[in-house]
Amino acid sequence: MLAKGFIAEMADIHRPLVNSYLADLSQMAPEDLSDYDQTWKTIDLKRRREIITRLIELAADSAELDFDLIFKKCLTDPDADIRSEAIEGLWENEDPSLIPSFIDLLNTDPSEKVQASAAIMLGRFALMAELGTIGPRNGNLVGQVLLAVIDDNSKAVEVRRRALEAVAILSTQQVKETIKNAYKSRDERLMVSAIYAMGRNCDPNWMPLLLKELDNHDAEIRYEAVSACGEMGTEEIVSYLLPLANDPDLDVCLATIEALGKIGGNKAKRYLHENSTDSSEAIRDAIEQALAEIELQDDVTLSQMSLPPRGHNDKGE
Repeated sequence: MLAKGFIAEMADIHRPLVNSYLADLSQMAPEDLSDYDQTWKTIDLKRRREIITRLIELAADSAELDFDLIFKKCLTDPDADIRSEAIEGLWENEDPSLIPSFIDLLNTDPSEKVQASAAIMLGRFALMAELGTIGPRNGNLVGQVLLAVIDDNSKAVEVRRRALEAVAILSTQQVKETIKNAYKSRDERLMVSAIYAMGRNCDPNWMPLLLKELDNHDAEIRYEAVSACGEMGTEEIVSYLLPLANDPDLDVCLATIEALGKIGGNKAKRYLHENSTDSSEAIRDAIEQALAEIELQDDVTLSQMSLPPRGHNDKGE
């Protein structure tokens, strides 16, 4: 059980936050949560923000630490930044019972930032639905809520585009039509998100549009098109990507190198080796990471090839 003195000490803005003490908040017992909640409401706003940010960092550094009870409580905090941080803190939580909370935040929270964060979080559940790790009822609910937000012109564009990116993982025809409509919209921000969504959707039919956008004058669009091509993972597009490895925009160059690492194959590998001594440290580091990813892919492929055929056993039966 947490000492009440510790909880009060945590609220004292004149005392530094000590990670070892904050770690004691992990997997808090229900009887402690009430004391924590009462104290939390009295803590200075800047201190509350500092605490939740530090808890997220600690949880990211150690899989053994679990502050989800606190993050769930913070979903209703009066401060929008804390609510948004709480959503981020729950990123690894795959409990479908959280879906209604995120839907409510997406639909009714007064902060556009919180709405956008909730949309991104619902994208994680959309992925689980596509993989079949949550039931179709929850998957359909998430999909329909996100699609409704995209079609709601009263919502901020930032919220609509995050909903578009989130729902794109679903392979339904309705989702594909929504991506196409966003791509054709007059809002460049929605168009950029539509290109990102094409890569997340992974339908080969998007490829002609993506190849076309590789030549777009806008660096942000080229960046998203390159990244989306990398998600497709087909070696046939390597030749189209190689010129962008020398794009005048560094972010486009780095995205292209990352895409080549994801796609792999002899042509991509040869290019990366030939340019591994580039004068730019950022380029060299990106190439090193891309080659490491290709090597890992090759090792997995070799391992799969060496497996005995299904039904084989050592007796040859």
